[in-house]
Amino acid sequence: MTIRKILVVDDSKTELYHLSDLLGKHGYHVRTAENGDEAMRRLGEDLPDLILMDVVMPGQNGFQLTRSITRDPRFAGVPVIMCTSKNQETDKVWGLRQGARDYVVKPVNADELIAKIRAFD
Repeated sequence: MTIRKILVVDDSKTELYHLSDLLGKHGYHVRTAENGDEAMRRLGEDLPDLILMDVVMPGQNGFQLTRSITRDPRFAGVPVIMCTSKNQETDKVWGLRQGARDYVVKPVNADELIAKIRAFD
């Protein structure tokens, strides 16, 4: 599967702008969501090829949302990369157990993130 469309889910407008700009410069089409409800709406409107998921958000956190997405037959084929400031090994293990396919710690290393995304191509 070629990754072209990416949904970035993060409650920080600064982070959304930064990641959208970075991904856009690498030729990806980016949509954003600031919370779980908005992310689920976006998924229903236009299925992305990949999701970058923050963890700490109001309402449903990124772990819960990742579990919901990866266990829903409509969305289960969309890989999720956790993209968060939570840098403990236990957080990474928990994120992967919820269905995430990879885990990136903020501040994001641009080269590392792009390499992880391209690994899905």
